[in-house]
Amino acid sequence: MLLNMHTAKDVPVYAMREIFAPLPIGEYPMLNYELRHDEGILVLHPEGPLEAADFTTLASQVDTYLAGHGKLHGVLIHAKSFPGWKDFGAMLAHLKFLKEHIQRIEKVAVVADGAIASIMPNIANHFVHAQVQHFDFTREDAAWDWLGQSGKAQMNSVA
Repeated sequence: MLLNMHTAKDVPVYAMREIFAPLPIGEYPMLNYELRHDEGILVLHPEGPLEAADFTTLASQVDTYLAGHGKLHGVLIHAKSFPGWKDFGAMLAHLKFLKEHIQRIEKVAVVADGAIASIMPNIANHFVHAQVQHFDFTREDAAWDWLGQSGKAQMNSVA
């Protein structure tokens, strides 16, 4: 199923949502995503408490991309606040996804409000090789600019 998410530079950008992990009838994924192949950027839009099936579906798409490209240039997480996990299994699926993919990601832009989003880069930068930077929810444009920069960028929060 193709969904028109928005346009960039007058070219439609589509998000493909394919369900590889079954969800109960009538339920939708809580993690919507868009994988921009030309830019090597994964855009994540959490819509509610994350579920294990969300990460199974996401891993399938990301693994296919990584097989042909080797790494993701960036990940942009855009959420008003962190929605949490539906259950313990969902949290484990999230951690497994991170463990299997984080070394192949160059930058992570966290575009969100809230305390967790603000401190996440300071914590993550001690454990992951990717550059992680926080941007206020209303500053998605600044996050895109940062993701488009090459080399080591300043890693302070951008208000």
